[in-house]
Amino acid sequence: MSRFSFLLRLPVIVGLAHLYVALRLVPAAPTLASRWVVAAAILLIYLLIMGGFHTRRAVGRTRGDLMAWAGFLALGFFAWLFVLCLLRELFLAAIAVAQLSGLAELAQASSRELASDPVNAASLPALLRTGMVHMFNSSATLSAIAVIMLALAAVLLGLFNSRRTAEVVRVDVPLAGLPPQFDGYTIAQLSDVHVGPTIKRGYVQAIVDRTNALQADAIVLTGDLIDGSVERLWDDVTPLGQLKARDGVFAVTGNHEYYSGAQLWVDAFRRLGMTVLMNEHRVIARGEATLLMAGVTDYGAGAFDRNQASDPAAALGGASTDTGTRILLAHQPRSAPAAAAAGFDLQLSGHTHGGQFWPWKYFVPIQQPFVAGLHRQGKMMVYVSRGTGYWGPPMRIGARSEITLLQLRCA
Repeated sequence: MSRFSFLLRLPVIVGLAHLYVALRLVPAAPTLASRWVVAAAILLIYLLIMGGFHTRRAVGRTRGDLMAWAGFLALGFFAWLFVLCLLRELFLAAIAVAQLSGLAELAQASSRELASDPVNAASLPALLRTGMVHMFNSSATLSAIAVIMLALAAVLLGLFNSRRTAEVVRVDVPLAGLPPQFDGYTIAQLSDVHVGPTIKRGYVQAIVDRTNALQADAIVLTGDLIDGSVERLWDDVTPLGQLKARDGVFAVTGNHEYYSGAQLWVDAFRRLGMTVLMNEHRVIARGEATLLMAGVTDYGAGAFDRNQASDPAAALGGASTDTGTRILLAHQPRSAPAAAAAGFDLQLSGHTHGGQFWPWKYFVPIQQPFVAGLHRQGKMMVYVSRGTGYWGPPMRIGARSEITLLQLRCA
C-alpha cells in the first residue's frame, strides 16, 4: 500500500477504532450525562488526531506545532485506550465465565433446596441472578474508569520518558577478522531523532553535547533525522553541525527524509559537515589496516526516486578486495539479508524505535527482522538502535531512547 493511499484510508481506520472504544466505554458510564461526556471526549480525541496528521505542511509554525502536540498527545492517549479496552474484554470475559460457573453450582444447590424448602428455594435463583448482573455491571463501570485512568497515567509517564535526553547505551560488538589496529574502535550512533513539530533545537543540542562528550572515533546517523522541510527546520537541526569525531560524521537517509524532500536534506546535511553515504563508502585507515564505512539509501527510497534505490552491493563499488572490516549504515533492519550477501561484517540500523511504547514492539516483526539490540544475520552482526528521539506520540514506555556507543572487538 502506498503512503498516499494509506493516508486516504487513515480517517476510516482510526474512525472505526474510535467507534469500538466508544461502544465499549460509553455504555459503561453510570449516568446519561456521563455517557454524553465520554462520547464527546472520544469524538474530540478523533478530531485532534486527524488535525495533528494534517499539520505536516505547517511544521515549524507555532500554530502548526501546537496542533501537532495536541494531535500526537491525543494519539498516544487513544492508543492506550484502545489496548486497554482489549485487555478489559479479557477481564470481563473472565468475570462472565466465573459467574456462569457460579450459576451452574447454584442450579444444583437450588434443586436440592427445592425438595426440602419449596417456598424459599424457588425465589433464591432469581435473587442471586439479579445480584450477579449487578456485580457484572459494577465491574464493567469500574473497569472502564480504570481504562481511562491507566491511559492517562501512561501518557504522563511516556511523556516524561520521551522528553529526557537520550541515555548512552554501551555495546561491545565482536567481529571476526577485525584488524587488531581497530580493536576498541568506537562508533557513536544516533538514529531517528525526528526533529519536527515536537523535537526542537534544545533537544538536539542536548544529544549533540552528550554525543561529543563520548569522544568516539566516528559518529554515524542512521536516518529519520527530520520530519519537515529544510526551510522550516534548519535552525533546529544546525546543532548537528557541531558533532565532532576523529574519523568524521557519517549519515544515511531514512524513509522520513523522503517524505520531506530527501535531496534537499542531503545537501543540508552536507553543509553541516556530514558525509552522507548514498550507496557508497569511505575507507578509514589505521596504519596499514583499513575499515570500510558504507551507507545505503533507505530501503524504500526507490519508490520515491529510482536513481536512489537502496543497493548494499553498489555501496561496495570500487572497494579493494583486501579491505578490512566492512560496516554498513542502513536505516531499516530489513536491509540485512542483502547486506550479508554483499559481504558486510556489521550493519547499523534504526527505524523501529524498539516499538517506542508497549505493546507495539510485538508488531514490529511483521515488517522488520529485528526490533532492537545486537543480532546476527548469517555471518554478519546487526545492531538496531531504539532511536534517539521519537515519532508521533511523545511517549516512551518499555523502549528507552538511546545514544549508542558501539565498541568493536576482535572475536
